Amino acid sequence: MSNLYGDYNQKIDYVFKIVLIGDSAVGKSQLLARFARNEFSLDSKATIGVEFQTKTLTIDHKTVKAQIWDTAGQERAVTSAYYRGAVGAMLVYDLTKRQSFDHMARWLEELRGHAGKNIVIMLIGNKCDLGSLRAVPIEDAQEFAERENLFFMETSALESTNVETAFMGILKEIYQIVGKKTLTADEGAEYAKSQSLKGTRIIVPGQESDSGGRGGCCMSSS
Repeated sequence: MSNLYGDYNQKIDYVFKIVLIGDSAVGKSQLLARFARNEFSLDSKATIGVEFQTKTLTIDHKTVKAQIWDTAGQERAVTSAYYRGAVGAMLVYDLTKRQSFDHMARWLEELRGHAGKNIVIMLIGNKCDLGSLRAVPIEDAQEFAERENLFFMETSALESTNVETAFMGILKEIYQIVGKKTLTADEGAEYAKSQSLKGTRIIVPGQESDSGGRGGCCMSSS
């Protein structure tokens, strides 16, 4: 349970829940392991059910705990409870497997059916180290991201390419959205409460980012 609660003496300003979504074997668990522990396992076993890791970091002098949830990528393993309280999501496909990209629309529809309307979503094309085996042109992914108003980035968990950048990008965007709304008295009380109760989640307020379209924000072809 120590992974859930972390350091009891550390003051946490925000807890942001991020969910990883996509087909099995696209590298969701490897992305999480690379970001949370800077690890990569060549003989990684398939995720069974739901797992999560936490990582505490600083954004704009505030202490943010990222609580990142990973699922097996099988429909029967993903329930509404998995999405509950999520303020960010990464839609992950394997750029060497066209089918995993083609399924992104279905995963996005499911996500939007369960999550809050202001959830920050990033499309991730993983395994860019296997460029010679590419089955998804970057232009296809960019077009989908722009159409659906998503951030987009290609990553390699193996080579650690853009992994930190992707996670920090989504966390900073969530932080900016949360910080834009002036807290009411009730929300202020909840905010103060969140700093003492471990595991409390701050939900993104009902306010859209004024950053405009998101399609080109985090694009990379490396």
